[in-house]
Amino acid sequence: MGLIVQKFGGTSVANSERIRTAAKRIVEAYEAGNQVIVVVSARGQTTDELIDLAHEITDKPSTREMDMLMSTGEQISVALVAMAIHALGYPAVSFTGGQVGIVTDSYHTKARIRNINAQRIRKELDNRTIVIVAGFQGIDANENITTLGRGGSDTTAVALAAIMKADRCDIFTDVEGIYTADPRKVPYARKLSTISYDEILELASLGAQVMHSRSIEFAKKYNVTLQVRSSFNDKEGTLICKEAKEMEDIVVSGVAVSKDDAKITIRAVPDVPGQAAKIFHEIAKRNINVDMIIQNASIEGRADVTYTVPRSDLREALNVAEKIKKDLGANEVIHDSKIAKLSVVGIGMRSHCGVAEKMFRVLADEKINIQMISTSEIKISCVIDEAHADRALRAVHTAFGLDKVEKEEVVKV
Repeated sequence: MGLIVQKFGGTSVANSERIRTAAKRIVEAYEAGNQVIVVVSARGQTTDELIDLAHEITDKPSTREMDMLMSTGEQISVALVAMAIHALGYPAVSFTGGQVGIVTDSYHTKARIRNINAQRIRKELDNRTIVIVAGFQGIDANENITTLGRGGSDTTAVALAAIMKADRCDIFTDVEGIYTADPRKVPYARKLSTISYDEILELASLGAQVMHSRSIEFAKKYNVTLQVRSSFNDKEGTLICKEAKEMEDIVVSGVAVSKDDAKITIRAVPDVPGQAAKIFHEIAKRNINVDMIIQNASIEGRADVTYTVPRSDLREALNVAEKIKKDLGANEVIHDSKIAKLSVVGIGMRSHCGVAEKMFRVLADEKINIQMISTSEIKISCVIDEAHADRALRAVHTAFGLDKVEKEEVVKV
């Protein structure tokens, strides 16, 4: 008998027909002799609808109350999935994150899991009951409901797979696996049979929306076997695994574009030691993540500091930037929310040169200006104008030979 964790995303439970289809997949795994834990997201666009509803009431809803509101979407889903399994004649029980002991910190709307007390789950599994858990949520030390941020159901599933030492964790979604680029934007994107933890971690953090980056961190740390599969057919998906030697032969594995960032510049900051520390200390105090950072050359003792933040945090980040400007005696704060981050990723970049030159040449040929650049061992990212994002994505994808596939393999969207 094995233990399997299955996660179903919002599109996989968007209506009654899809819920019944998901229930049949769950029962198939159960009938094969496995213990089964299921993690479910909110149906379809439910979370977006709840956020819109909150903003109809107030422009500045309390983050605690937002968590209370948004957590209801997953609770609806788990109850409906349990009912669908009951209708097939099998035992199932649904739980909230708090009910199965998922304890987080107290950063509402983007909490992090601290520990999981899986005693209740183990008891139900021992009774041969299918356990269905609401993704995306937990409780803090004071029993306040918290949510894990966008894509948090992936994190719930992988964390449960890790703590329960599951044989594997299947992520069911609306695509057949992980592609060299988003197939909705690049029709000739190719499905990958395998990809390393490091590559998918980079892609997930850079805009590829198949997996949540925090869930990959969990998977890599605890060596959780992951498979991304379609909810709508039985085709093999993409296996996410440890890096293998042959993977290095592929220079670039994928290309991603993110339109979720905004750029802030604090102009004419006094160019003396300690200023950068002060700037980013203030930002960190507000729990705002900073990605790319550039400081230009000093002119007459002053320099501009530019950085990117999640677009969802822009309002708060601008408030912090205005305070910093005043405290440091800088000149002004400007921002741009119409940017995109284009990235190429591949572990083969460690042993091959010329990737940056090729990427920059493609953008130059497309007459697309590069505003910022950042690199890691297996990634190169550029900030460009949002208006050119999809065109740049397709051009770079083609330049690295990622869309050279047979016609019958082309994804129809």
